[in-house]
Amino acid sequence: MVTTQPAPWHRAAVLVALMLAAFTFNTAENLPIGLLELISEDLRVAVPAVGLLVTGYGMTVAVASLPLAHVMRAVPRRHALTGLLTALVVSSLAAALATSYWLLLVARLLTALAQALFWAVMGPVAVGLFAPEVRGRVVGALSVAGSLALVLGVPAGTWLGQQSGWPVPVALVAALGLVSLVTIAVLLPTSRPEEEPAAYGTSPDVRRFGTVLATGVLSATGAFAGYTYIVKFLGEVSGFPPRTVSALFVAFGVACLAGVSLTGALLDRFPQATLTAAVATQAVGMLGLYAAGTDPMAAVVFLVLMGGALGPVFMTTQNAMLHCAPGRTDLALAANSGAYNAGIAAGAALGGAVLPLAHVRGAFLTGGLLTVGACAVLLVGRLLSRRPLCVPADSSRPTACVDQTDRTPPSRSRPSE
Repeated sequence: MVTTQPAPWHRAAVLVALMLAAFTFNTAENLPIGLLELISEDLRVAVPAVGLLVTGYGMTVAVASLPLAHVMRAVPRRHALTGLLTALVVSSLAAALATSYWLLLVARLLTALAQALFWAVMGPVAVGLFAPEVRGRVVGALSVAGSLALVLGVPAGTWLGQQSGWPVPVALVAALGLVSLVTIAVLLPTSRPEEEPAAYGTSPDVRRFGTVLATGVLSATGAFAGYTYIVKFLGEVSGFPPRTVSALFVAFGVACLAGVSLTGALLDRFPQATLTAAVATQAVGMLGLYAAGTDPMAAVVFLVLMGGALGPVFMTTQNAMLHCAPGRTDLALAANSGAYNAGIAAGAALGGAVLPLAHVRGAFLTGGLLTVGACAVLLVGRLLSRRPLCVPADSSRPTACVDQTDRTPPSRSRPSE
């Protein structure tokens, strides 16, 4: 089988379809947050049970990402993506038609299984369509699309659900997924996964891989130890009324989108610095909220800083995996996505455990200190990276000892046009 690169307009169309898919998956994941009460009333279940539609979704992604990526590692990416998007469309339609809570939960878990593999497959496919020197911008475009789900997708879906009932925005998710499915099925060529331009890291580094993975877990745990209880913090500590808290959520989402956009523009030139800056900014935002969150103006400033870092942290760790993956990039991305989602679940649980002991400010202190720990991991990893490291062999490349101070990516032949 010969891998061929699609025409330039095909590449752009496939990238847009992948961006739409990222937006759709993230919207599907978080949409129940805005529809909690509507679903609760319609299906006659308690609000906490509806909340499990989000928690169970995240845990499924965390647990299933790496095993699914391993099982599907030999499936051509076009077939994998069309299968995943078909699962998204079918499960979303099933969710929209669900007449009981348990049917809705099963449909949600099917969507979560599709999303667990989607992030691992989508990254190498998207960046492999373009030259290595612009791949950071491609990662940035995908991250912007994913972030738009929180700024646009969930608020719009919430409004539509309030006007027409909660099944309508869920069905709309299926329609958006169908657009992505048709575009990718028609325009993306079929190729073996191992033959794709971004199938392997440009600078394989076991030590760097471990550093980035640990950084992502600590950052996610720290962020969601506080963010899960941000409404409580803004109301009880900062003293904002409920309407203002809603507006601050919008500001948080806009800051996240702005942070992702800015980071995407810098990612190709400063891949390591952008990761460090994002984690450090998150630490400053969380510790600032703990220390000065009783002042409303200071709370807004540090909230925006935290929001501006939340999206870029995951985005920069994903980009780092495309460089430092010691084996296949899809497996590295799956490991990173699974670890990050596990960190989200652990952070929410940790914050809940801290609340009775040190109130909500304590949750932000705990989260901030964990994020400082992530900064320390990056610093230690940077110091260790100056020592020579042997990269283990895989089936296609020999073992080699490299000096990690030389980060010049090895040249890789691109498939023939």
